[in-house]
Amino acid sequence: MVMYLASLVALTAALTGAGPNQSTSSTFETSADLTPQGKIDELVFASLKRLAIRPANLCSDGVFVRRVYLDVIGTLPTAEEARQFLADHGPNKRSALIDRLLERKEFADYWAMKWSDLLRVKAEFPIRLWPLAAEAYHRWLRTAIKENMPYDRLVRELLTESGSNFSVAQVNFYRAIQNREAAGIAQAVALAFMGSRAEKWPKDQLAGMAVFFAEIGYKSTAEWKEEIVFFDPSKAIAPEGVFPDGTRVRLLPGKDPREIFADWLIKPENPWFGRNIVNRIWCWLLGRGIIQEPDDIRPDNPPEIPELLLWLQQELVTAHYDLKHIYRLILNSKTYQLSSVPQTDSPKSEAQFACYPVRRLEAEVLIDALNQITGTTERYSSGIPEPFTFIPEEQRSIALADGSISSPFLDLFGRPPRDTGLESERNNRSTAAQSLHLLNSTHVHWKITQSHGLPELIQSAKNPRELADGLYLTILSRLPTDDELKIIETYSKSGVARPGEVPVDVAWALLNSGEFLYRH
Repeated sequence: MVMYLASLVALTAALTGAGPNQSTSSTFETSADLTPQGKIDELVFASLKRLAIRPANLCSDGVFVRRVYLDVIGTLPTAEEARQFLADHGPNKRSALIDRLLERKEFADYWAMKWSDLLRVKAEFPIRLWPLAAEAYHRWLRTAIKENMPYDRLVRELLTESGSNFSVAQVNFYRAIQNREAAGIAQAVALAFMGSRAEKWPKDQLAGMAVFFAEIGYKSTAEWKEEIVFFDPSKAIAPEGVFPDGTRVRLLPGKDPREIFADWLIKPENPWFGRNIVNRIWCWLLGRGIIQEPDDIRPDNPPEIPELLLWLQQELVTAHYDLKHIYRLILNSKTYQLSSVPQTDSPKSEAQFACYPVRRLEAEVLIDALNQITGTTERYSSGIPEPFTFIPEEQRSIALADGSISSPFLDLFGRPPRDTGLESERNNRSTAAQSLHLLNSTHVHWKITQSHGLPELIQSAKNPRELADGLYLTILSRLPTDDELKIIETYSKSGVARPGEVPVDVAWALLNSGEFLYRH
């Protein structure tokens, strides 16, 4: 058994030895022209040229199809989707695929997950939205994303709505804040919509902004765990508020100060608002912000490419806060489509986006990918004995509404607790426990050997080449190289495994490879 396991580990190393960090492999990059595609490329490539940093080559089609599926909809392409894309030789096939993915229902699922992390959509301790409210909040977020609600309208609704947390989902923004003091609310608003950690501001700056949130009231109803969020003028603490830019404004009696603040925040000329969201989207797609960290924007943490951030901010305003417009601009750029194989060892290359950063898949995306490949499901649970805590096994992780509903796999692989709204809550660093789980757990072993997905693929293959193609397209979204085919052939003749076990061993090896576990 020990010898067999050692042989499987060796097979994994052999099959993934020419991974995305090996610059000699054409599997991961092409020699296509790097002439700028648009303004993003002009600004990024000009910055790289000034710093004498050579950009990576463009990624191959096999890398691109996998990358864009994962980045846009948090879902692997099926073997057939990958095959069709690779067989398409049209000049605009990448752009066409981007447009299709932006309209997929998984786009709303995946980005609702991202926003649920940011806005702390969680029923149980310490947030305590409770299941009905968490479900309503997630449903509203997902619908807003699906319908491409303009971003300024989305934020204004979150900041100004009043009503029941069950029927007016937007008020759960205020209920998900642990510190309901005015200063605590102001800090949460600054973090989510300005990308700033207001607890680091001068005290008078935070106090001036807190005035706008001092007249929020909360009251319970006869309905169990229902709560009304409302404008309560009796709680007024000051006759005027001070915007974060230092502008003072008089508060009128009977006028909800939240509306005054929201009107200021979403003004096209307000740099705090547009800068934050385009920087976050850039970070979500490219692994780091133009300002890094994306939720720590401050004067002494300037953008790496200021012109790029300003241009994206202006584009957002020109497009009337259409976030999909920003996605399209970034995804269609050659900057986004660069290979993950660096062409320089400059310490500034990562911050200057000289290549695509290799990043481990999020916990939710990883388990969904394993389930899709193997044709299995996952069990999720919650300790809350209320509605919406029973989750059907076919439920995908990226579509889970409530951060309290989890699984041992999600906990092990760093799903965020949704307690603070900070990007750093998600932990995508690999650990020994994660490696052991993927290598040797009954959980993953059962998925590979007892599922119907891989056995069906194996049984339907007419010859070894067709089988290898199917395994690679299903797991890695590309075709195997000649060298990889030789490695598989050598392993099958080694006698370490019985003939019927070889395809399962190859699948096991690929699922444990860095190429599968990481975006690249």
